[in-house]
Amino acid sequence: MSQQIEYLRAQGVSEQLIRQVEGFRETYPVEEKVQSRIVTPMMAFYGKEVLEMAVAGLLAGENLLLCGSKATGKNLLADTLAWIFGRPSYNISFHVNTDSSTLIGTDTFVDNEVKLRKGPVYQCARYGGFGILDEINMAKNDAVSVLHATLDYRRMIDVPGYDKIDLHPAARFIGTMNYGYAGTKELNEALVSRFMVINMPSITEETLLKIMRDLYPDGREEAMKLFSGLFLDIQKKAENSELSTKALDLRGLLGALRLIKGGLPPRSAINMGIVNKCFDVFEREMVEDIVRTRIPERLSCEDVFVSGIKAQEMEEEKTAKRREMPEGE
Repeated sequence: MSQQIEYLRAQGVSEQLIRQVEGFRETYPVEEKVQSRIVTPMMAFYGKEVLEMAVAGLLAGENLLLCGSKATGKNLLADTLAWIFGRPSYNISFHVNTDSSTLIGTDTFVDNEVKLRKGPVYQCARYGGFGILDEINMAKNDAVSVLHATLDYRRMIDVPGYDKIDLHPAARFIGTMNYGYAGTKELNEALVSRFMVINMPSITEETLLKIMRDLYPDGREEAMKLFSGLFLDIQKKAENSELSTKALDLRGLLGALRLIKGGLPPRSAINMGIVNKCFDVFEREMVEDIVRTRIPERLSCEDVFVSGIKAQEMEEEKTAKRREMPEGE
């Protein structure tokens, strides 16, 4: 647990909330059979204000709805919260074929008996997990009807043909939604009223650089600023409706850096991670212009990453500094 507490303190989260998180974890231990569902995220979410709102909401027994534009870290925050609270996580991605049986479970034949194959919402309720409802504004009415009783004060699931189950006191649900994607729709008021809503702010240069430094400690500072500037330029044009959000892809940018680290020339990596995701010719040309402005053609892999022994020395120095930091900084 110390890793999660250190993370919260590094983010500047209030000690009162941290103490409550510690108490929550001690009060609700996780059963052995679902320990494997407690996952450490590849990188943690950055943003004190949003983090404090989310932690406070979950401690108060509320469910959260994270909404906002693309690349604001909604899923990353959801995964980070499950890790902070030490809860097993269940990811439910809504699409056109997601119905009530997908969420609760369906009958199956086992050992000459009809048994319920338990769905993710059922398991989340049973073991006190954190259910991450991804793209909840794509849910069909049949699936939404299951969520109503689960998310409100009743905190129960009525399984047709079986019995009702009461939610574990540690169970929480975190919904995420983007606007304007194909297949999305407006959430009805009854469903929204069952959530506390957090509107995710756009990513800033400071946060983006912190993410890149944490994932790639051997990256050269000047190069990381070039790539963060590229992303922020695309983000600004998307916010001004000059571009669609197709090229606004943080996963694509981080993936491109991974390819560069593996030896692919920077321009080729950026084409794969960002430019080639624009299928409209005019839009693609606009993104290519931004790339040419930000990323010099002569830029090489060695200009982006420190190689070999030097990188190892930098990592060891960074680790040593963390150990020397007094608790609470």
